[in-house]
Amino acid sequence: MNIILTVLQIVAPIAILGGIGFLWVKAGFEYRMEFITRLCMTLSVPALIFTALMKTEIEPAALRDLTLASMAAYGVLTVLFWGVTTALGLETRTYLSPLIFGNTGNVGLPLAFFAFGQTGLDFAVVVFAVMAVWSFTFGLWVVAGGGSPLRVLKEPLVGATLLGALFLWQGWQTPEWLTRSLELLGQIAIPLMLITLGVAVARLSAGHLGRAVWLSLVRAVVCIGVVAGVGWALELPPVALAVLVLQVSTPVAVTSYMLAAKYGADADAVAGMVIASTLLSVVTLPVTLAFLI
Repeated sequence: MNIILTVLQIVAPIAILGGIGFLWVKAGFEYRMEFITRLCMTLSVPALIFTALMKTEIEPAALRDLTLASMAAYGVLTVLFWGVTTALGLETRTYLSPLIFGNTGNVGLPLAFFAFGQTGLDFAVVVFAVMAVWSFTFGLWVVAGGGSPLRVLKEPLVGATLLGALFLWQGWQTPEWLTRSLELLGQIAIPLMLITLGVAVARLSAGHLGRAVWLSLVRAVVCIGVVAGVGWALELPPVALAVLVLQVSTPVAVTSYMLAAKYGADADAVAGMVIASTLLSVVTLPVTLAFLI
């Protein structure tokens, strides 16, 4: 009973804030998705990443190991899911990125924070940063059908990641007034992203829902299995491994749908995966948490 209550306490804030966004749209109120998304991805999330990396008290060796584990996990998943899409005859531009990249921002960051506190958030930011760099280079290249992966250098969150890593490595700190300003800016990221997730789900039109359900099931099993194997091989400590499992196994990111729509992939099919994996996560994430905490 205690473990059930603990898991519910962790998941409830995510469900409530996402539900607020969902009901807000269903009630007919205005929600400017483009403005909120740009605010988060340009200012708030980069501020969150930078300050989390700069102020982290996690040992450098632990951060190094988690970074390597994250890179290895996403590398293995990329190869496996490329094989899956090829074997099943699925369009790579449409299905590969949603299979690889979970919602590590909207869902993963708050989930890690509620489950494991500030240490969990620090670890989650590292995984999120690795995912973001791979998503905005390789992932964008796949969805767009080509182009230069160097466009990642234009993304503020990548710059914030590199700058935060530099400050962490050198032991530098920004002035107190600037640090507090950046922390305040970063604190709005988590609630806004959760509300935006609910708004996005409310506005999506699912396509190929039957396929999306079984692909989401396969994705959840493969992600958890791969991460568990990588974590065991690299001997990650329990909290770092738990955060990595949670981050990689989060449901398909709404940004995958946005990119599919922007670059001409099958956006309806991706929307189906977003909805199916998000609904599935209502069961899979609490069950996963129950084993991890």
